[in-house]
Amino acid sequence: MTTPTLPKKAIRVVVWGENRHEQINEVVRGIYPDGMHSTIAAGITGLLGEEVTVTTRVLDDAEHGMTEELLAETDVLLWWGHTAHEEVADEVVDRIQKHVLEGMGIIVLHSGHHSKIFRRLMGTTCSLRWRNDADSELVWTVSPRHPIAEGVPQPLVIPGQEMYGEFFDIPEPDELVFISSFSGGEVFRSGITYRRGYGKVFYFSPGDEIYPVYHHPDVQRVIANGVKWAYSSRERESYLVTPMYLTGEFDRPVLGSPDGLVDYYTRELIAPRENGA
Repeated sequence: MTTPTLPKKAIRVVVWGENRHEQINEVVRGIYPDGMHSTIAAGITGLLGEEVTVTTRVLDDAEHGMTEELLAETDVLLWWGHTAHEEVADEVVDRIQKHVLEGMGIIVLHSGHHSKIFRRLMGTTCSLRWRNDADSELVWTVSPRHPIAEGVPQPLVIPGQEMYGEFFDIPEPDELVFISSFSGGEVFRSGITYRRGYGKVFYFSPGDEIYPVYHHPDVQRVIANGVKWAYSSRERESYLVTPMYLTGEFDRPVLGSPDGLVDYYTRELIAPRENGA
């Protein structure tokens, strides 16, 4: 007798785009007529197929599209922003950070390095050097066995792109996957990962809006690999509540409540409060 194989749960992906350049810049609109967020989403779906469900949200949506209900049902969030970082409400940033700490993966792209959420997660300015003159970018894999680098050519060549260069004011990455080089001799840590709480963070720098970077099949491969890497199959759990442990019960966290001690996970009452205690 064989046990039937249960279908794998699809990774729930949300691509967030600022979607401002596409409204006012004809060059950007010509490259991304449906918005950069739609092109990024289509690349993920094209490579991962039924492994994912992908939706998009933009800055001008209610609550920037980042409602509590949506984030609770999101496994991996992708973020692209540039000119309107300060328009993102702080309460929305708080909400996203909470979900990352509890296990949601996040991928921050290109100029999202200056987004409120990335700076919050890094705790630094995330500033860097830049110039924008259609330079060629060579993305060199420095961790060839990392899952994000699977199937990525060495080097990944982007014919036209904005230059990002060091110094990049970020904490020491947990993992350095890619380094980019440019014709002026500049180099940049262009693919880096972190853990924040229970969540995984991937930053990937290529993607200036006036170039067709997100149509590039190898860039799409990196992003799709990033989605799979950032995904966690574990149930989301609170990271901001510090449980206590009773003597000798090392694997059973509990919390105090008005009624007594409750199980950390189920909130079941396990030790009623004594009268007068």
